Amino acid sequence: MTESDAAERARRAAEMHDSFESRSEGRYAVTTTVFDADVTVDGADGAAVFDVTVQVPMLDAVTADHVAPVVEDGWFDTFSLRVDDVDGVLRGTDDVAVAVERDGDEATVEVELVDIDPGRAADNAVAIVEYVEGTYVEGVIPGYDYTEPVTHLIQRAADAGGGTQGGTPL
Repeated sequence: MTESDAAERARRAAEMHDSFESRSEGRYAVTTTVFDADVTVDGADGAAVFDVTVQVPMLDAVTADHVAPVVEDGWFDTFSLRVDDVDGVLRGTDDVAVAVERDGDEATVEVELVDIDPGRAADNAVAIVEYVEGTYVEGVIPGYDYTEPVTHLIQRAADAGGGTQGGTPL
């Protein structure tokens, strides 16, 4: 299989996936998250390549209160360590490189998936995005007055758990 065949199969898998919305040729938004999540699809060596990028706000950007730098630094370190375990939610692979970078008010998670099965790669790309979102919600620190999108995420978690809003879903 040529590289262009692999890329075409990967793009078809993304086009057919319910959680992807086309942004441009070979670039898709993941619609199951409140965060900005992009997946760029290509092919290499006969395999589908899905580059997943998720941008999440730092805590100080989503609170009405000020978050002390030491608290935000600790939160980011913990978030990075937890996100590094994303391979536990993937099917067919358990060896992906994860990069987490901090830039101002945002943290960016990048993961590259390479898989001979483009449908599985598409499912795994969505699983990565949802794992990042869940990890973010787990890391919400009680005691702050949060704004969107955190209030929406907390309410959604409470609704899914059959509870009411208040505190973190843990």
